[in-house]
Amino acid sequence: MSSSEERKAVVLVSGGLDSATVLASARAEGYECYALSFDYGQRHQAELKAAERVATSLEAVAYKTAKIDLRAIGGSALTDSKIDVPEEMEEGIPVTYVPARNLLFLSFALGWAEVLGAKDLFIGVNAVDYSGYPDCRPEFIESFQQTANLATKAGIEGDDFTVHTPLIDLTKAEIIQQGTALGVDYSQTVSCYQADDQGAACGSCDSCRLRRAGFEEANIVDPTDRKSVV
Repeated sequence: MSSSEERKAVVLVSGGLDSATVLASARAEGYECYALSFDYGQRHQAELKAAERVATSLEAVAYKTAKIDLRAIGGSALTDSKIDVPEEMEEGIPVTYVPARNLLFLSFALGWAEVLGAKDLFIGVNAVDYSGYPDCRPEFIESFQQTANLATKAGIEGDDFTVHTPLIDLTKAEIIQQGTALGVDYSQTVSCYQADDQGAACGSCDSCRLRRAGFEEANIVDPTDRKSVV
Protein backbone atom coordinates (compact mmCIF):
# COMPACT_ATOMS: atom_id res chain seq x y z
CA MET A 1 0.00 0.00 0.00
CA SER A 2 1.34 3.42 -0.90
CA SER A 3 1.94 6.16 1.66
CA SER A 4 -0.79 8.28 0.05
CA GLU A 5 -3.31 5.47 0.58
CA GLU A 6 -2.23 5.12 4.20
CA ARG A 7 -3.10 8.76 4.81
CA LYS A 8 -6.64 8.62 3.45
CA ALA A 9 -9.46 8.84 5.96
CA VAL A 10 -13.24 8.80 5.78
CA VAL A 11 -14.66 11.41 8.14
CA LEU A 12 -18.32 11.46 9.17
CA VAL A 13 -19.57 15.03 8.89
CA SER A 14 -23.04 15.92 10.16
CA GLY A 15 -22.91 19.71 9.89
CA GLY A 16 -22.61 20.17 13.65
CA LEU A 17 -19.72 21.57 15.65
CA ASP A 18 -18.36 18.21 16.82
CA SER A 19 -17.91 16.72 13.37
CA ALA A 20 -16.47 19.98 12.05
CA THR A 21 -13.85 19.80 14.79
CA VAL A 22 -13.09 16.18 13.94
CA LEU A 23 -12.60 17.02 10.27
CA ALA A 24 -10.21 19.82 11.19
CA SER A 25 -8.37 17.48 13.56
CA ALA A 26 -7.96 14.77 10.91
CA ARG A 27 -6.63 17.32 8.42
CA ALA A 28 -4.20 18.64 11.04
CA GLU A 29 -2.89 15.08 11.44
CA GLY A 30 -2.10 15.00 7.74
CA TYR A 31 -4.94 12.87 6.41
CA GLU A 32 -6.55 13.30 3.02
CA CYS A 33 -10.14 13.57 4.20
CA TYR A 34 -13.15 12.12 2.43
CA ALA A 35 -16.19 13.65 4.10
CA LEU A 36 -19.41 11.66 4.35
CA SER A 37 -22.82 12.83 5.54
CA PHE A 38 -26.24 11.20 5.51
CA ASP A 39 -29.68 12.22 4.40
CA TYR A 40 -31.46 9.81 6.70
CA GLY A 41 -34.89 11.39 6.85
CA GLN A 42 -33.98 13.81 9.63
CA ARG A 43 -36.29 16.68 10.51
CA HIS A 44 -34.45 19.30 8.47
CA GLN A 45 -31.99 19.64 5.60
CA ALA A 46 -30.12 22.57 7.12
CA GLU A 47 -27.53 20.30 8.68
CA LEU A 48 -26.74 18.76 5.28
CA LYS A 49 -26.17 22.21 3.82
CA ALA A 50 -23.93 22.92 6.79
CA ALA A 51 -22.03 19.66 6.29
CA GLU A 52 -21.23 20.60 2.71
CA ARG A 53 -20.12 24.09 3.80
CA VAL A 54 -17.85 22.61 6.45
CA ALA A 55 -16.37 20.03 4.06
CA THR A 56 -15.61 22.74 1.52
CA SER A 57 -14.20 25.16 4.09
CA LEU A 58 -11.92 22.53 5.60
CA GLU A 59 -10.79 21.35 2.17
CA ALA A 60 -12.01 17.77 2.18
CA VAL A 61 -10.73 15.89 -0.87
CA ALA A 62 -14.27 14.70 -1.60
CA TYR A 63 -17.71 15.08 -0.10
CA LYS A 64 -20.62 12.65 -0.42
CA THR A 65 -24.14 12.59 0.94
CA ALA A 66 -25.56 9.08 1.22
CA LYS A 67 -29.30 8.54 1.47
CA ILE A 68 -30.62 6.08 4.06
CA ASP A 69 -34.26 6.79 4.85
CA LEU A 70 -34.68 5.89 8.52
CA ARG A 71 -38.23 7.26 8.49
CA ALA A 72 -39.11 3.77 7.26
CA ILE A 73 -38.57 2.46 10.78
CA GLY A 74 -39.09 5.64 12.83
CA GLY A 75 -38.68 5.30 16.57
CA SER A 76 -36.99 8.68 17.07
CA ALA A 77 -38.06 12.29 17.40
CA LEU A 78 -35.55 13.06 14.66
CA THR A 79 -37.16 10.74 12.10
CA ASP A 80 -40.81 10.61 13.17
CA SER A 81 -42.79 13.84 13.04
CA LYS A 82 -45.34 12.34 15.44
CA ILE A 83 -42.73 12.36 18.23
CA ASP A 84 -41.96 15.81 19.62
CA VAL A 85 -38.38 16.94 20.19
CA PRO A 86 -38.15 17.43 23.97
CA GLU A 87 -37.31 20.86 25.28
CA GLU A 88 -36.72 19.69 28.84
CA MET A 89 -34.09 17.30 30.17
CA GLU A 90 -35.18 13.66 30.09
CA GLU A 91 -34.28 10.71 32.28
CA GLY A 92 -32.52 7.85 30.50
CA ILE A 93 -31.92 7.66 26.76
CA PRO A 94 -33.84 10.53 25.11
CA VAL A 95 -36.33 10.17 22.28
CA THR A 96 -33.86 11.95 19.98
CA TYR A 97 -31.83 8.73 19.92
CA VAL A 98 -32.04 7.27 16.39
CA PRO A 99 -31.97 3.46 16.52
CA ALA A 100 -28.63 2.06 15.33
CA ARG A 101 -27.72 5.32 13.59
CA ASN A 102 -23.99 5.36 14.28
CA LEU A 103 -23.77 1.65 13.55
CA LEU A 104 -25.32 2.24 10.13
CA PHE A 105 -23.24 5.35 9.44
CA LEU A 106 -19.96 3.70 10.39
CA SER A 107 -20.82 0.63 8.33
CA PHE A 108 -21.40 2.79 5.25
CA ALA A 109 -18.20 4.74 5.96
CA LEU A 110 -16.33 1.46 6.31
CA GLY A 111 -17.50 0.35 2.87
CA TRP A 112 -16.35 3.60 1.27
CA ALA A 113 -13.03 3.38 3.11
CA GLU A 114 -12.44 -0.11 1.76
CA VAL A 115 -13.14 1.08 -1.78
CA LEU A 116 -10.78 4.04 -1.33
CA GLY A 117 -8.02 1.97 0.21
CA ALA A 118 -8.35 4.02 3.41
CA LYS A 119 -7.76 2.38 6.77
CA ASP A 120 -8.90 5.21 9.02
CA LEU A 121 -12.39 6.35 9.98
CA PHE A 122 -13.13 9.45 12.05
CA ILE A 123 -16.33 10.07 13.99
CA GLY A 124 -17.21 12.85 16.44
CA VAL A 125 -18.78 10.80 19.22
CA ASN A 126 -18.39 12.12 22.73
CA ALA A 127 -19.00 10.48 26.11
CA VAL A 128 -18.78 13.56 28.35
CA ASP A 129 -21.13 16.40 27.39
CA TYR A 130 -23.57 14.42 25.28
CA SER A 131 -27.19 13.25 25.23
CA GLY A 132 -26.63 9.73 26.57
CA TYR A 133 -26.82 7.82 23.29
CA PRO A 134 -25.53 4.22 23.58
CA ASP A 135 -23.76 4.42 20.20
CA CYS A 136 -21.52 7.24 21.43
CA ARG A 137 -19.76 5.11 24.04
CA PRO A 138 -16.14 3.90 23.79
CA GLU A 139 -17.35 0.31 24.18
CA PHE A 140 -19.39 0.59 21.01
CA ILE A 141 -16.50 2.06 19.02
CA GLU A 142 -14.12 -0.67 20.19
CA SER A 143 -16.64 -3.34 19.26
CA PHE A 144 -17.27 -1.83 15.83
CA GLN A 145 -13.57 -1.65 15.08
CA GLN A 146 -13.21 -5.34 15.89
CA THR A 147 -16.17 -6.13 13.65
CA ALA A 148 -14.75 -3.99 10.83
CA ASN A 149 -11.59 -6.06 10.80
CA LEU A 150 -13.54 -9.32 10.79
CA ALA A 151 -16.16 -8.40 8.20
CA THR A 152 -14.10 -6.91 5.36
CA LYS A 153 -11.78 -8.23 2.68
CA ALA A 154 -9.18 -5.67 3.73
CA GLY A 155 -9.38 -6.71 7.37
CA ILE A 156 -9.03 -10.41 6.57
CA GLU A 157 -6.00 -9.63 4.40
CA GLY A 158 -4.31 -7.88 7.31
CA ASP A 159 -4.99 -4.23 6.52
CA ASP A 160 -6.66 -3.33 9.80
CA PHE A 161 -9.05 -0.44 10.13
CA THR A 162 -8.86 2.11 12.94
CA VAL A 163 -11.85 4.12 14.15
CA HIS A 164 -10.65 7.44 15.54
CA THR A 165 -12.70 9.28 18.16
CA PRO A 166 -10.61 12.37 18.99
CA LEU A 167 -13.43 14.00 20.98
CA ILE A 168 -14.50 11.00 23.04
CA ASP A 169 -13.14 12.26 26.38
CA LEU A 170 -13.47 16.02 25.84
CA THR A 171 -16.05 18.36 27.29
CA LYS A 172 -18.04 20.48 24.86
CA ALA A 173 -15.97 23.49 25.93
CA GLU A 174 -12.72 21.64 25.21
CA ILE A 175 -14.05 20.61 21.79
CA ILE A 176 -14.84 24.23 20.96
CA GLN A 177 -11.44 25.41 22.19
CA GLN A 178 -9.69 22.77 20.10
CA GLY A 179 -11.70 23.59 17.00
CA THR A 180 -11.10 27.30 17.42
CA ALA A 181 -7.37 26.67 17.64
CA LEU A 182 -7.60 24.62 14.44
CA GLY A 183 -9.41 27.43 12.63
CA VAL A 184 -12.91 25.95 12.49
CA ASP A 185 -15.52 28.50 11.48
CA TYR A 186 -18.39 27.54 13.77
CA SER A 187 -20.69 30.03 12.08
CA GLN A 188 -21.00 27.43 9.31
CA THR A 189 -22.36 24.74 11.61
CA VAL A 190 -25.88 23.78 12.66
CA SER A 191 -26.47 21.90 15.92
CA CYS A 192 -30.21 22.24 16.54
CA TYR A 193 -32.40 19.14 16.34
CA GLN A 194 -35.29 21.12 14.89
CA ALA A 195 -33.73 23.98 12.94
CA ASP A 196 -35.71 25.46 10.09
CA ASP A 197 -34.63 25.32 6.44
CA GLN A 198 -32.42 28.39 6.91
CA GLY A 199 -30.71 26.88 9.94
CA ALA A 200 -32.57 28.98 12.50
CA ALA A 201 -32.38 27.14 15.81
CA CYS A 202 -35.00 26.56 18.48
CA GLY A 203 -32.56 27.45 21.26
CA SER A 204 -34.16 25.04 23.72
CA CYS A 205 -33.55 21.45 22.59
CA ASP A 206 -30.85 19.32 24.21
CA SER A 207 -28.35 19.99 21.41
CA CYS A 208 -28.89 23.75 21.61
CA ARG A 209 -28.41 23.68 25.38
CA LEU A 210 -25.19 21.68 25.16
CA ARG A 211 -23.80 24.01 22.50
CA ARG A 212 -24.68 27.16 24.42
CA ALA A 213 -23.17 25.80 27.66
CA GLY A 214 -20.02 24.74 25.81
CA PHE A 215 -19.36 28.17 24.35
CA GLU A 216 -20.05 29.83 27.69
CA GLU A 217 -17.68 27.49 29.54
CA ALA A 218 -15.01 27.96 26.87
CA ASN A 219 -15.40 31.73 27.25
CA ILE A 220 -15.75 32.00 23.48
CA VAL A 221 -18.55 33.87 21.73
CA ASP A 222 -20.64 31.60 19.52
CA PRO A 223 -20.31 33.22 16.07
CA THR A 224 -23.86 32.29 15.23
CA ASP A 225 -26.85 34.39 16.18
CA ARG A 226 -28.95 32.70 18.85
CA LYS A 227 -31.95 33.42 16.69
CA SER A 228 -30.36 31.93 13.59
CA VAL A 229 -27.92 29.05 13.41
CA VAL A 230 -27.18 27.40 16.77
